[in-house]
Amino acid sequence: MSSASVNIVGAGRLGQSLGRLLADSGCYRIAGVLSAHPESSARAVAFIGQGEAVGTLTALPAADYTLLSVPDGAIAGLAEALAREARFEANALVFHASGAGELDLLAPLVERGIAVGCLHPAYSFAEPARAVTGFVGTPCALDGDEAVCARLASLATAIGGRPFRLATGGKAAYHAALSVASNYLVTLTELAGQLARQAGVSDENVAGLIGPLMRQTLENALTLGPASALTGPIVRGDAGTVARHLEVLPDDAQAAYRRLGERTVTLAAGRLDAAQRGALLAMLRD
Repeated sequence: MSSASVNIVGAGRLGQSLGRLLADSGCYRIAGVLSAHPESSARAVAFIGQGEAVGTLTALPAADYTLLSVPDGAIAGLAEALAREARFEANALVFHASGAGELDLLAPLVERGIAVGCLHPAYSFAEPARAVTGFVGTPCALDGDEAVCARLASLATAIGGRPFRLATGGKAAYHAALSVASNYLVTLTELAGQLARQAGVSDENVAGLIGPLMRQTLENALTLGPASALTGPIVRGDAGTVARHLEVLPDDAQAAYRRLGERTVTLAAGRLDAAQRGALLAMLRD
């Protein structure tokens, strides 16, 4: 059986990485690669090992799949241009890889009768050569109708991903989940380091102090569940320690500590009595 053809529009790190994975799978063949800059297209083709670098949308060959691996803000305009200028196979499917972008960004293609969808790998494509070696097992969120999701699930599986389908309208919550898990973890690391330095811990010792605790806690939360993994003064009902924390926190960190503390009281609710919950919440909301 012949492999399905794939065009890639957007030859950055994501486009290069997915293109290489698709080519290496043996199930898909890269047809055309288009980027804003010809040298980027040529570099992507060299990395992928397949495909033809093209300079315009009209030069893209008709393909079974077209991946739009461009910044979120460029997807809608690109969809309009594709609907107006590109050629497609009869069973064509166009999909973007945005974690936040909705399917309605591709509405002009739907109006032309083209199937559309989204496949978002929950993976950091910082460096394509490293990405392709570590991609196996990556969760891939799918959005689209039943037929589209079935095709994208096969594609994700072929490159080593673990496909799963999002609920209708769930894109914003999905992307917020990833942002909290990734971006805010970094912010919390910075805040914990700031407090450690305030306590007199040297810069070179901060990572060694908070790193092992953060790793162990995260593993416990993922393995045991957040409620069971929770330790510390709030779950013990120790309002006195929480008060001491608030006394030493810089003003710019107090609001974050208070809001996270309230959320932690809710998480710990089954292990606190009414008096403990009331005292903690009153202090955190003061």
